[in-house]
Amino acid sequence: METGSPRGAETAGDEPAWTGLPPALLRMRRLLLVVWTVILAVGLALPLGLLVGPAWAAFGLLPLTLTVGCWGLLERNWRSWRYAERADDLLISRGVLWHEETVVPYGRMQLVEVTSGPLERHFGLASVQLHTAAAATDATIPGLDPAEAERLRDRLTELGEARSAGL
Repeated sequence: METGSPRGAETAGDEPAWTGLPPALLRMRRLLLVVWTVILAVGLALPLGLLVGPAWAAFGLLPLTLTVGCWGLLERNWRSWRYAERADDLLISRGVLWHEETVVPYGRMQLVEVTSGPLERHFGLASVQLHTAAAATDATIPGLDPAEAERLRDRLTELGEARSAGL
């Protein structure tokens, strides 16, 4: 996880202090990869073995070989996610091949939600979703620690109310 100067502060050269996502998100995604790979492998090998012949069941190993390549890609994707709180806006950066950087001005935020599904709760994670007036600029930060997600929600709500009061 990348850390820098205190939250909201910027380093020399106006470079924002980026915060990465916790490793629990990577563990959760890798677990999902393994579970779905096993389901796919068994779902492929069993019918082929029973209907066509035992030698054809070896095709059930194909999803397992794909998992090896996807294992590293999941880590690269996880490392690409980061966010930074600046004086007037929140930056969210993500993507390996297609890099996206979303800038959400505090004054444009209408709603900040913290969500956590059953699997996320098991891994101690929560997501923060930011809603703005324009649907295309809604942004999400996945896989945060619940305490950090709540802190971020409270801070963004407070800053959003302060910035929009002047409109």
